[in-house]
Amino acid sequence: MRHLIALFACSLVMATASASDPAPKSAKPAVDAKSATVKAILEGKPTVAGKPMLKPDLKAMAAAADAATAAAKPAAAPAPSAASEDQAEVDLSVRIAERLAELRAQQQVRAAKAASAKRAADARRRKEAEAAIAVAAKPKNGTHWSYEGEYGPANWSNINTAWARCGTGNRQSPIDLRDGMKVDLEQIAFDYHPSSFSEVDNGHTIQVTVGGGNFLTVGNQAYELQQFHFHRPSEERINGKGTEMVIHLVHRSVEGKLLVLAVLLERGKANSLIQTVWNNLPLEKKQSVSPSILLDVNEALPEKREYFTYMGSLTEPPCTEDVLWIVMKQPMQASPTQMALFSRLYPLNARPVQQSNGRMIKESN
Repeated sequence: MRHLIALFACSLVMATASASDPAPKSAKPAVDAKSATVKAILEGKPTVAGKPMLKPDLKAMAAAADAATAAAKPAAAPAPSAASEDQAEVDLSVRIAERLAELRAQQQVRAAKAASAKRAADARRRKEAEAAIAVAAKPKNGTHWSYEGEYGPANWSNINTAWARCGTGNRQSPIDLRDGMKVDLEQIAFDYHPSSFSEVDNGHTIQVTVGGGNFLTVGNQAYELQQFHFHRPSEERINGKGTEMVIHLVHRSVEGKLLVLAVLLERGKANSLIQTVWNNLPLEKKQSVSPSILLDVNEALPEKREYFTYMGSLTEPPCTEDVLWIVMKQPMQASPTQMALFSRLYPLNARPVQQSNGRMIKESN
Protein backbone atom coordinates (compact mmCIF):
# COMPACT_ATOMS: atom_id res chain seq x y z
CA MET A 1 0.00 0.00 0.00
CA ARG A 2 2.86 2.40 0.76
CA HIS A 3 4.39 1.81 -2.63
CA LEU A 4 1.11 2.50 -4.39
CA ILE A 5 0.75 5.80 -2.57
CA ALA A 6 4.31 6.71 -3.49
CA LEU A 7 3.63 5.82 -7.07
CA PHE A 8 0.53 7.97 -7.01
CA ALA A 9 2.53 10.90 -5.61
CA CYS A 10 5.14 10.50 -8.29
CA SER A 11 2.44 10.48 -10.90
CA LEU A 12 1.15 13.78 -9.58
CA VAL A 13 4.66 15.25 -9.77
CA MET A 14 5.03 14.01 -13.30
CA ALA A 15 1.70 15.42 -14.28
CA THR A 16 2.65 18.78 -12.86
CA ALA A 17 5.91 18.77 -14.76
CA SER A 18 4.18 17.80 -17.96
CA ALA A 19 1.73 20.66 -17.61
CA SER A 20 4.66 23.18 -17.81
CA ASP A 21 5.99 21.70 -21.08
CA PRO A 22 4.63 22.59 -24.53
CA ALA A 23 1.69 20.46 -25.55
CA PRO A 24 2.73 17.40 -27.58
CA LYS A 25 1.95 17.19 -31.25
CA SER A 26 0.39 13.75 -31.02
CA ALA A 27 -1.04 11.50 -28.31
CA LYS A 28 1.42 8.66 -28.63
CA PRO A 29 4.60 10.73 -28.32
CA ALA A 30 3.10 12.38 -25.22
CA VAL A 31 2.45 9.04 -23.63
CA ASP A 32 5.94 7.87 -24.41
CA ALA A 33 7.32 11.06 -22.97
CA LYS A 34 5.37 10.65 -19.75
CA SER A 35 6.54 7.07 -19.37
CA ALA A 36 10.08 8.08 -19.90
CA THR A 37 9.74 10.92 -17.44
CA VAL A 38 8.32 8.63 -14.76
CA LYS A 39 11.06 6.13 -15.34
CA ALA A 40 13.69 8.86 -15.16
CA ILE A 41 12.24 10.19 -11.96
CA LEU A 42 12.21 6.75 -10.41
CA GLU A 43 15.80 6.15 -11.49
CA GLY A 44 16.97 9.63 -10.49
CA LYS A 45 18.04 10.54 -13.98
CA PRO A 46 17.44 13.68 -16.09
CA THR A 47 14.13 13.78 -17.92
CA VAL A 48 13.90 12.63 -21.54
CA ALA A 49 13.63 16.25 -22.60
CA GLY A 50 17.16 16.70 -21.38
CA LYS A 51 16.22 19.07 -18.65
CA PRO A 52 18.13 18.63 -15.46
CA MET A 53 16.06 16.95 -12.68
CA LEU A 54 16.94 16.68 -9.06
CA LYS A 55 17.18 13.16 -7.79
CA PRO A 56 13.96 12.48 -5.81
CA ASP A 57 14.21 12.04 -2.05
CA LEU A 58 12.67 8.63 -1.76
CA LYS A 59 12.88 8.69 2.05
CA ALA A 60 10.90 11.91 2.25
CA MET A 61 8.39 10.55 -0.21
CA ALA A 62 7.99 7.37 1.84
CA ALA A 63 7.53 9.42 5.03
CA ALA A 64 4.90 11.52 3.32
CA ALA A 65 3.19 8.38 2.12
CA ASP A 66 3.21 6.96 5.67
CA ALA A 67 1.74 10.18 7.07
CA ALA A 68 -0.97 10.14 4.44
CA THR A 69 -1.76 6.52 5.25
CA ALA A 70 -1.97 7.22 9.00
CA ALA A 71 -4.20 10.23 8.42
CA ALA A 72 -6.45 8.20 6.17
CA LYS A 73 -6.81 5.21 8.53
CA PRO A 74 -9.84 6.42 10.57
CA ALA A 75 -11.74 7.36 7.48
CA ALA A 76 -10.54 4.34 5.61
CA ALA A 77 -11.47 1.80 8.34
CA PRO A 78 -13.79 -0.60 6.60
CA ALA A 79 -17.39 -0.72 7.90
CA PRO A 80 -18.54 -4.03 9.30
CA SER A 81 -19.65 -6.26 6.53
CA ALA A 82 -23.31 -7.27 6.07
CA ALA A 83 -22.34 -10.85 6.82
CA SER A 84 -20.89 -9.85 10.22
CA GLU A 85 -24.07 -7.90 11.12
CA ASP A 86 -26.28 -10.82 10.10
CA GLN A 87 -24.20 -13.18 12.20
CA ALA A 88 -24.48 -10.82 15.22
CA GLU A 89 -28.25 -10.67 14.80
CA VAL A 90 -28.41 -14.45 14.55
CA ASP A 91 -26.32 -14.80 17.73
CA LEU A 92 -28.56 -12.33 19.60
CA SER A 93 -31.71 -14.09 18.43
CA VAL A 94 -30.28 -17.42 19.59
CA ARG A 95 -29.49 -15.99 23.04
CA ILE A 96 -33.00 -14.44 23.34
CA ALA A 97 -34.62 -17.71 22.26
CA GLU A 98 -32.54 -19.65 24.78
CA ARG A 99 -33.52 -17.22 27.60
CA LEU A 100 -37.20 -17.37 26.65
CA ALA A 101 -37.05 -21.14 26.60
CA GLU A 102 -35.43 -21.09 30.06
CA LEU A 103 -38.16 -18.74 31.41
CA ARG A 104 -40.91 -20.89 29.88
CA ALA A 105 -39.39 -23.99 31.47
CA GLN A 106 -39.29 -22.27 34.87
CA GLN A 107 -42.88 -21.09 34.43
CA GLN A 108 -43.99 -24.60 33.54
CA VAL A 109 -42.27 -25.97 36.65
CA ARG A 110 -44.00 -23.38 38.83
CA ALA A 111 -47.35 -24.06 37.16
CA ALA A 112 -46.90 -27.79 37.68
CA LYS A 113 -46.09 -27.26 41.37
CA ALA A 114 -49.10 -24.95 41.80
CA ALA A 115 -51.38 -27.45 40.06
CA SER A 116 -50.06 -30.24 42.25
CA ALA A 117 -50.60 -28.17 45.39
CA LYS A 118 -54.14 -27.29 44.26
CA ARG A 119 -54.95 -30.94 43.59
CA ALA A 120 -53.63 -31.87 47.04
CA ALA A 121 -55.67 -29.07 48.68
CA ASP A 122 -58.80 -30.09 46.75
CA ALA A 123 -58.31 -33.70 47.78
CA ARG A 124 -57.84 -32.65 51.42
CA ARG A 125 -61.00 -30.51 51.30
CA ARG A 126 -62.97 -33.37 49.75
CA LYS A 127 -61.84 -35.71 52.49
CA GLU A 128 -62.73 -33.16 55.16
CA ALA A 129 -66.14 -32.59 53.57
CA GLU A 130 -66.76 -36.32 53.33
CA ALA A 131 -65.73 -36.74 56.96
CA ALA A 132 -68.02 -33.89 58.00
CA ILE A 133 -70.90 -35.42 56.03
CA ALA A 134 -70.23 -38.79 57.62
CA VAL A 135 -70.19 -37.24 61.08
CA ALA A 136 -73.36 -35.27 60.33
CA ALA A 137 -75.07 -38.37 59.00
CA LYS A 138 -74.09 -40.41 62.04
CA PRO A 139 -76.85 -40.30 64.68
CA LYS A 140 -75.89 -38.31 67.75
CA ASN A 141 -76.81 -39.80 71.10
CA GLY A 142 -75.21 -37.55 73.70
CA THR A 143 -76.98 -37.28 77.02
CA HIS A 144 -75.05 -34.56 78.86
CA TRP A 145 -76.46 -31.05 78.76
CA SER A 146 -76.32 -27.95 80.93
CA TYR A 147 -77.46 -24.35 81.07
CA GLU A 148 -74.16 -22.76 80.15
CA GLY A 149 -71.20 -23.13 77.80
CA GLU A 150 -70.61 -25.82 75.21
CA TYR A 151 -73.54 -27.94 76.43
CA GLY A 152 -75.86 -24.99 77.03
CA PRO A 153 -79.29 -24.22 75.50
CA ALA A 154 -77.84 -22.90 72.21
CA ASN A 155 -76.27 -26.32 71.54
CA TRP A 156 -78.89 -28.72 72.86
CA SER A 157 -80.06 -29.64 69.37
CA ASN A 158 -76.49 -30.61 68.39
CA ILE A 159 -75.92 -32.99 71.29
CA ASN A 160 -78.55 -35.59 70.48
CA THR A 161 -80.49 -36.25 67.28
CA ALA A 162 -83.63 -36.77 69.35
CA TRP A 163 -83.28 -33.22 70.66
CA ALA A 164 -83.53 -31.53 67.25
CA ARG A 165 -86.67 -29.65 68.28
CA CYS A 166 -84.61 -27.62 70.76
CA GLY A 167 -83.14 -25.81 67.75
CA THR A 168 -85.72 -26.20 64.98
CA GLY A 169 -89.07 -26.15 66.79
CA ASN A 170 -91.38 -23.17 66.31
CA ARG A 171 -93.49 -23.71 69.46
CA GLN A 172 -90.77 -23.70 72.10
CA SER A 173 -90.98 -22.59 75.72
CA PRO A 174 -90.59 -20.45 77.73
CA ILE A 175 -91.95 -17.26 76.17
CA ASP A 176 -92.64 -13.71 77.27
CA LEU A 177 -96.36 -13.60 78.08
CA ARG A 178 -97.58 -10.30 76.67
CA ASP A 179 -100.48 -9.05 74.55
CA GLY A 180 -102.61 -11.95 75.76
CA MET A 181 -106.24 -12.17 74.72
CA LYS A 182 -108.24 -11.48 77.88
CA VAL A 183 -111.18 -13.87 77.96
CA ASP A 184 -113.27 -15.77 80.49
CA LEU A 185 -111.11 -18.86 80.89
CA GLU A 186 -112.69 -21.84 82.60
CA GLN A 187 -111.70 -22.61 86.15
CA ILE A 188 -109.07 -25.23 86.73
CA ALA A 189 -110.22 -28.11 88.92
CA PHE A 190 -107.44 -29.30 91.24
CA ASP A 191 -107.69 -32.69 92.91
CA TYR A 192 -104.46 -32.79 94.90
CA HIS A 193 -104.10 -34.57 98.25
CA PRO A 194 -101.25 -35.53 100.61
CA SER A 195 -99.13 -38.18 98.91
CA SER A 196 -95.91 -40.10 99.24
CA PHE A 197 -92.98 -38.73 97.32
CA SER A 198 -89.36 -39.20 96.37
CA GLU A 199 -86.83 -36.61 95.36
CA VAL A 200 -83.54 -36.48 93.55
CA ASP A 201 -80.88 -33.95 92.64
CA ASN A 202 -80.65 -34.93 88.95
CA GLY A 203 -77.80 -32.57 88.11
CA HIS A 204 -80.11 -29.93 86.62
CA THR A 205 -82.59 -29.24 89.43
CA ILE A 206 -84.28 -30.73 92.49
CA GLN A 207 -87.04 -32.96 91.16
CA VAL A 208 -89.87 -34.37 93.29
CA THR A 209 -91.93 -37.34 92.08
CA VAL A 210 -95.33 -37.70 93.76
CA GLY A 211 -97.52 -40.71 94.25
CA GLY A 212 -100.45 -41.29 91.93
CA GLY A 213 -103.94 -39.89 92.26
CA ASN A 214 -103.18 -36.13 92.02
CA PHE A 215 -105.16 -34.67 89.10
CA LEU A 216 -105.77 -31.38 87.37
CA THR A 217 -108.74 -31.01 85.03
CA VAL A 218 -109.16 -28.31 82.36
CA GLY A 219 -111.04 -28.30 79.07
CA ASN A 220 -112.79 -31.54 80.03
CA GLN A 221 -109.38 -33.24 80.07
CA ALA A 222 -107.83 -34.73 83.22
CA TYR A 223 -104.05 -34.67 83.69
CA GLU A 224 -102.26 -36.57 86.45
CA LEU A 225 -99.36 -34.94 88.27
CA GLN A 226 -96.08 -36.77 87.59
CA GLN A 227 -93.42 -34.60 89.20
CA PHE A 228 -92.46 -31.00 89.98
CA HIS A 229 -89.11 -29.21 89.96
CA PHE A 230 -87.57 -25.76 90.38
CA HIS A 231 -85.85 -23.16 88.17
CA ARG A 232 -83.84 -20.09 89.13
CA PRO A 233 -84.67 -17.49 87.93
CA SER A 234 -88.15 -18.03 86.58
CA GLU A 235 -88.14 -19.10 82.92
CA GLU A 236 -91.46 -17.38 82.23
CA ARG A 237 -91.78 -13.64 81.73
CA ILE A 238 -94.96 -11.60 82.11
CA ASN A 239 -94.67 -8.43 80.03
CA GLY A 240 -90.91 -8.85 80.20
CA LYS A 241 -90.73 -9.31 83.96
CA GLY A 242 -89.73 -12.52 85.74
CA THR A 243 -89.37 -13.63 89.36
CA GLU A 244 -86.55 -15.11 91.42
CA MET A 245 -87.77 -18.72 91.09
CA VAL A 246 -90.56 -20.83 89.62
CA ILE A 247 -92.08 -24.27 90.27
CA HIS A 248 -93.02 -26.41 87.25
CA LEU A 249 -95.61 -29.12 87.91
CA VAL A 250 -95.62 -31.65 85.06
CA HIS A 251 -98.86 -33.53 84.29
CA ARG A 252 -99.78 -36.23 81.78
CA SER A 253 -103.16 -37.34 80.42
CA VAL A 254 -104.10 -40.96 79.84
CA GLU A 255 -103.55 -40.27 76.11
CA GLY A 256 -100.00 -39.14 76.86
CA LYS A 257 -100.60 -35.41 76.39
CA LEU A 258 -98.49 -33.13 78.57
CA LEU A 259 -99.54 -30.13 80.65
CA VAL A 260 -97.13 -27.99 82.71
CA LEU A 261 -98.43 -25.76 85.47
CA ALA A 262 -96.05 -22.89 86.35
CA VAL A 263 -96.21 -21.21 89.75
CA LEU A 264 -93.97 -18.14 90.08
CA LEU A 265 -92.07 -17.64 93.36
CA GLU A 266 -91.13 -14.31 94.86
CA ARG A 267 -89.45 -13.42 98.16
CA GLY A 268 -91.71 -13.32 101.22
CA LYS A 269 -92.74 -15.73 103.91
CA ALA A 270 -91.56 -19.32 104.09
CA ASN A 271 -93.36 -21.96 102.04
CA SER A 272 -94.15 -25.18 103.91
CA LEU A 273 -94.04 -27.43 100.81
CA ILE A 274 -90.62 -26.07 99.78
CA GLN A 275 -89.31 -26.49 103.33
CA THR A 276 -90.40 -30.14 103.33
CA VAL A 277 -88.51 -30.70 100.08
CA TRP A 278 -85.38 -28.92 101.35
CA ASN A 279 -85.47 -30.93 104.60
CA ASN A 280 -85.17 -34.15 102.63
CA LEU A 281 -82.54 -33.24 100.07
CA PRO A 282 -80.32 -36.23 99.14
CA LEU A 283 -76.66 -36.01 100.08
CA GLU A 284 -75.43 -37.04 96.63
CA LYS A 285 -76.43 -36.09 93.10
CA LYS A 286 -78.40 -38.74 91.23
CA GLN A 287 -79.30 -40.31 94.56
CA SER A 288 -83.04 -40.70 95.10
CA VAL A 289 -84.57 -40.55 98.60
CA SER A 290 -88.11 -41.54 99.59
CA PRO A 291 -89.09 -40.02 102.95
CA SER A 292 -91.72 -41.75 105.06
CA ILE A 293 -93.81 -38.59 105.34
CA LEU A 294 -96.52 -37.26 103.04
CA LEU A 295 -96.39 -34.15 100.87
CA ASP A 296 -99.41 -31.96 100.11
CA VAL A 297 -98.99 -30.31 96.69
CA ASN A 298 -101.90 -27.93 97.39
CA GLU A 299 -99.38 -25.91 99.40
CA ALA A 300 -97.77 -24.91 96.07
CA LEU A 301 -100.95 -23.30 94.68
CA PRO A 302 -101.84 -19.58 94.98
CA GLU A 303 -105.18 -18.52 96.37
CA LYS A 304 -106.27 -16.80 93.16
CA ARG A 305 -106.56 -19.14 90.17
CA GLU A 306 -106.40 -16.74 87.16
CA TYR A 307 -103.85 -17.83 84.59
CA PHE A 308 -102.24 -17.50 81.16
CA THR A 309 -102.35 -20.40 78.71
CA TYR A 310 -100.64 -21.20 75.43
CA MET A 311 -99.17 -24.16 73.50
CA GLY A 312 -95.46 -24.70 73.93
CA SER A 313 -92.82 -27.29 74.78
CA LEU A 314 -90.74 -28.76 77.56
CA THR A 315 -88.05 -26.28 78.59
CA GLU A 316 -85.25 -28.87 78.70
CA PRO A 317 -84.14 -31.62 76.32
CA PRO A 318 -85.75 -33.20 74.36
CA CYS A 319 -87.83 -29.95 74.13
CA THR A 320 -90.98 -31.92 73.23
CA GLU A 321 -93.67 -29.71 71.70
CA ASP A 322 -97.49 -29.83 71.87
CA VAL A 323 -97.32 -29.15 75.59
CA LEU A 324 -100.22 -27.22 77.13
CA TRP A 325 -98.92 -24.49 79.42
CA ILE A 326 -100.79 -22.89 82.31
CA VAL A 327 -98.99 -20.04 84.12
CA MET A 328 -100.62 -18.81 87.28
CA LYS A 329 -100.91 -15.03 87.40
CA GLN A 330 -100.55 -14.74 91.20
CA PRO A 331 -97.06 -15.65 92.49
CA MET A 332 -96.42 -17.72 95.62
CA GLN A 333 -93.86 -16.78 98.22
CA ALA A 334 -90.70 -18.37 99.57
CA SER A 335 -88.39 -17.03 102.23
CA PRO A 336 -85.00 -15.52 101.36
CA THR A 337 -83.37 -18.39 103.27
CA GLN A 338 -85.24 -20.99 101.21
CA MET A 339 -84.24 -19.26 97.95
CA ALA A 340 -80.64 -18.87 99.08
CA LEU A 341 -80.42 -22.60 99.80
CA PHE A 342 -81.47 -23.48 96.26
CA SER A 343 -79.15 -20.85 94.76
CA ARG A 344 -76.21 -22.62 96.42
CA LEU A 345 -77.11 -25.72 94.42
CA TYR A 346 -78.28 -24.08 91.19
CA PRO A 347 -77.59 -20.36 90.82
CA LEU A 348 -78.72 -20.52 87.18
CA ASN A 349 -80.84 -23.28 85.65
CA ALA A 350 -83.27 -21.45 83.38
CA ARG A 351 -83.63 -21.70 79.61
CA PRO A 352 -83.70 -18.30 77.81
CA VAL A 353 -86.98 -16.95 76.47
CA GLN A 354 -87.91 -18.34 73.05
CA GLN A 355 -89.69 -16.73 70.09
CA SER A 356 -93.47 -16.78 70.35
CA ASN A 357 -93.82 -16.99 66.54
CA GLY A 358 -97.30 -15.50 66.60
CA ARG A 359 -98.76 -18.07 68.98
CA MET A 360 -102.08 -17.29 70.64
CA ILE A 361 -101.85 -16.42 74.31
CA LYS A 362 -104.99 -16.38 76.40
CA GLU A 363 -105.29 -14.57 79.72
CA SER A 364 -107.98 -14.72 82.41
CA ASN A 365 -110.02 -11.51 82.83
